[in-house]
Amino acid sequence: MWGLSLIDTLLPLWVILCMVGGVLIGNYVPNVEAVLDAAKFADVSLPIAIGLLVMMYPVFCGIKYEDLGDIFKGRFMKTQILFSLVVNWIVAPMLMVSLAWMTLPDLPDYRSGVILVGMARCIAMVLIWNKLAGGSQEFCAVTVAVNSLLQIVLYGPLSYFYVVIVGKGKTFDIDMWIICRSVLIYMGIPLLAGFLTRLILRRFEWYHKRFVPVVGKLALVALLYVIVIMFALQGREIVNDIGNVLRTAVPLILYFLLIFLGVLYWCYATKVPYEIATPQCFTAASNNFELAIAVAVGTYGVKSKEALAATIGPLIEVPMLLLLVYVIKHVRTRWYNSTETPRVESERSGSDVESIAGKE
Repeated sequence: MWGLSLIDTLLPLWVILCMVGGVLIGNYVPNVEAVLDAAKFADVSLPIAIGLLVMMYPVFCGIKYEDLGDIFKGRFMKTQILFSLVVNWIVAPMLMVSLAWMTLPDLPDYRSGVILVGMARCIAMVLIWNKLAGGSQEFCAVTVAVNSLLQIVLYGPLSYFYVVIVGKGKTFDIDMWIICRSVLIYMGIPLLAGFLTRLILRRFEWYHKRFVPVVGKLALVALLYVIVIMFALQGREIVNDIGNVLRTAVPLILYFLLIFLGVLYWCYATKVPYEIATPQCFTAASNNFELAIAVAVGTYGVKSKEALAATIGPLIEVPMLLLLVYVIKHVRTRWYNSTETPRVESERSGSDVESIAGKE
């Protein structure tokens, strides 16, 4: 994993230490929340925004953009993209809404915040989890890009439908610019930077052997940095409102487990190669917490329970998705051959699967 052996080996420990350290900083360092939240970039704390952009850039440097066209060749890959869209925009939102109602029937404000998280499909960190688990970066980039474009159109109507009409929550108007801005910043900036870097430097051998591995080290360091900042910003709220925080965590934990394992089982049952199954699972289970937080803050206010619930989302998502990285890697050794993916039926295993899901 990018040659960062010490962090790779002990990553769960580092994440736990960062979470605990962040909570302690948030509770015992005077004015830390005010300092970290003093400057904002697109309604997100500037330190977090910088960390997210630094975290994403190395991933986009490693994507083989010249191979992306192969994804749309062949019935199998088109079916996989269609499946991803159905899961992300129909199955996953309905599951999150159902779990929020079952676990938070008496907490409508927290429930609305959880639903806002469920409606926002991931456009950033899913690429990190997919990279750590060894999935196809090219297929993941395509699904994330398609979801990003659909998010501009679908996030507002779906959120209003599930929060106000189905959920009987407070009525609100979503500023479409907030959604577009989130996509442009957290998808567009690192994508453009990574694409231009690869376009200019890929002809040099040192780019692949030295530049990508060295720059790649920034990704996990930035991930740990973001975890510290997130938990520091919410450390006091976590301690002061621990009961409702724990209750709000329940639907989120159930959601990540159910949607991830459900998609994983479907992929295995239908003989989807591991390199494609991995981004399918993480795309379905991940959420765009930057967008959810921005919408909750802009709609209900920074001190609202909806905003707090939306903020709890990434605090649960980050350790859960990291855990699922190890789950799917373990599954690979049990369900898949250690060096190859399961044999896919001939009608599904054309050159498109071989070129995208094959060894890099």
